[in-house]
Amino acid sequence: MKRRPARGPLSTAVGIVLLALMLFPVYWMVNASLQPAGSALPAGWFPRHPDFGGYATALRDQGRNLVTSLVVALGSVALSLALAVPAAYALARLRLRGTTAVLFGILVTQTVPGIVVANALYGAYTDLGLLNSYGGLILADSTTGVPFAILVLRAFMRSIPGEIIDAARVDGAGRLRVLWSVVLPLSRNALITAGLFTFLFAWGDFLFALTLNTTESVRPVTVGIYEYLGAHTNQWNAVMATAVLASVPAAALLVAAQRHLAAGITSGALK
Repeated sequence: MKRRPARGPLSTAVGIVLLALMLFPVYWMVNASLQPAGSALPAGWFPRHPDFGGYATALRDQGRNLVTSLVVALGSVALSLALAVPAAYALARLRLRGTTAVLFGILVTQTVPGIVVANALYGAYTDLGLLNSYGGLILADSTTGVPFAILVLRAFMRSIPGEIIDAARVDGAGRLRVLWSVVLPLSRNALITAGLFTFLFAWGDFLFALTLNTTESVRPVTVGIYEYLGAHTNQWNAVMATAVLASVPAAALLVAAQRHLAAGITSGALK
């Protein structure tokens, strides 16, 4: 068995320095959120006397926006997976004409600028009455999540041995039963990967949220921070506290699903 070369102290040091540089903005954001109210510029390197008043202000002013972002992100995950799973299964396991053209069309949708889609949706939403609604935002964010989920799920479903599916068909299972009882349990890593990235797309969306909302009734936290920044420039601790709170769900999901995420991304490459 070929031994992997040992990592030298130089490469380890370089890795630590690069990691520190990448994480420094996150550290400074947390540090500034624990400072007293006022400008964050003279803040020290460490919060010697942590002040959690910024978090209290952020929760009071942005708590509803955080809930809105969570509802929209979870709804987008549910809708995207509901549409992507059967589509990916059909493209991966069924002999359909035009599969290559469909896949090419899915890839092309990823190159369309978001502002073009947002402007088109604004006109359609005006006629359909979907502006300033949870359903409208969920549908808009799903336009990004569905194509990505189809590509990830199809790559994994193609790697499932055909003998497993044939055995289920011989036992009398129909296509829907095979999908539900065989393919989906085996595709758990890919489902988690697709769902996680769809959540991150929707959670961090700013363009659709800003374009498709004209009131404060449905305002995700990204738009809340944008408008909060201009109105509270003298309360940087509250602004930074809002940013920290907005980062926690995404960071927690990434940490919890990192094992499934790595497996889901590389699974289709081994076929």
